[in-house]
Amino acid sequence: MEYKEISQAVISRLPRYYRYLGELKDEGVERISSQELSKKMHVTASQIRQDLNHFGGFGQQGYGYNVEYLYVEIAKILGLDKEHHLILIGAGNLGQALLNYNNFERRGFIFKGIFDHNPKLYGLKIRDIEIRPMEELSSFIKKNDIDIAVLTIPKISAVTVAEKLVECNIKAIWNFAHIDLNVPENVQVENVHLSDSLMKLSYNSSRYHDIGKK
Repeated sequence: MEYKEISQAVISRLPRYYRYLGELKDEGVERISSQELSKKMHVTASQIRQDLNHFGGFGQQGYGYNVEYLYVEIAKILGLDKEHHLILIGAGNLGQALLNYNNFERRGFIFKGIFDHNPKLYGLKIRDIEIRPMEELSSFIKKNDIDIAVLTIPKISAVTVAEKLVECNIKAIWNFAHIDLNVPENVQVENVHLSDSLMKLSYNSSRYHDIGKK
């Protein structure tokens, strides 16, 4: 596939397409039109066609989309046709919750190691994965072909840890620390600020109820 610059808005919709197509596939649906898909996803049919045209279109006029084929092709675009090896840094409640979410493994995201600063946790296991000291981070990354690092640590530690990960040639960081990381351009960071999401929900909820009172 020829790569070109794709907007983040389009990229953010791809996992939704993949999820809905997976549900359709499980229901035995073989083909679907952009109009039918738009009703399910609450995205206009025109937007769906524009989004998919960035990657080749995949549809046929008068036929629509082959659900199985489109599901597989979007999986390739998202990099889900290969296995990704992850490490978790921060073995607290949030980190443990992520480790115990089985759906990651179904998508090919495999946790290989857990790291923490707390000596009391060393040697303990979560889902048969041993918690290791940070001193072992570099050697573990080299030996286990790690693709993605997941940070569930306080923001006071996140910057230093991110710098260490860059030194270890990690190219992707899933960051749950409440701080935006400044890393080189070739390192991809997905920041997940849970409180930001909750505040957005609070705003939308308040606005909806305020409009209803008028």
